[in-house]
Parts: sequence; structure tokens; C-alpha cells
Amino acid sequence: MMLFTQTRGLPVITAEEAATLGTVDGLTIDARTRSIACLRLAGARKGRAVIDWSAVEAVGHDAVIVRSRVAAESGPGDVPEHREAVGSRVLTEYGVEHGTVKDVGFDPGSGRVLTLYTALGDIAGDHLIGLGSYAVVVRGERG
Repeated sequence: MMLFTQTRGLPVITAEEAATLGTVDGLTIDARTRSIACLRLAGARKGRAVIDWSAVEAVGHDAVIVRSRVAAESGPGDVPEHREAVGSRVLTEYGVEHGTVKDVGFDPGSGRVLTLYTALGDIAGDHLIGLGSYAVVVRGERG
């Protein structure tokens, strides 16, 4: 498992050309699939500042590896609007407050969201319902 905060600032390198494309600026979550849709880059020299998750080969503690510059530049298809999860308020579907997101744990192979770490406890990734400008919405109990 990797954390969103561990990926920020990692270099993004192509496997075929060993070229640095930029550094990870953020990860965009697709709430429908409860997985990472794309990487957002800072310092991108050429091509897109967004790389579809399908182009990612590996995520490690030292770098993110994408297949090739061509795969990275093909760009994402239908990408959800980027909303920053870390630091967002958490509400259940019933409007009950559940603190703020401190970090997000994900599977570096599949990009699946595993855990939302909040100020008031951990929430399983499969409870994620939505991610908007106001809050992260999760399944919960009436309160």
C-alpha cells in the first residue's frame, strides 16, 4: 500500500526512454470506480500535465514509472474533475461529520483506493461515494 502523501513530489519516469516527465503534483480519484483516474504533474516539460493511470507501470517510494512517453502523451480519456482529497472534510451520506482526510491509502498496482485516513478514524475505500468541492462523501450510519 502507498499513501497519497508519499507520492507527492516523486519523479515520473518513462520505462522505455528513462526520461523524466515531471513530478507528481496530485492524484485524481474517480469516485465511481473508487480508484485513481490519473496523475497530475508539476514541472512537465513536454506533453500533458495529466497522465492516465492506465499508463502507470509501477509506483515506488523513489519514483513513478510509466510505460513510455507515447503512452503518457496519449492522455486520459474521460477524467473526472480533480478534487483534492487530502485535507477535505468528510461527510456521510446522511450529513454526519467524520473529520477531515489526513491521507489516502491505495494499491500501487491497481490504483484502487483502500483506506481514507481521517481525523476521526479510518474509512474503508469501498465506502467512498463521492468527492466534491465541499467534502468527501462516504457511506455511513444515520447519526
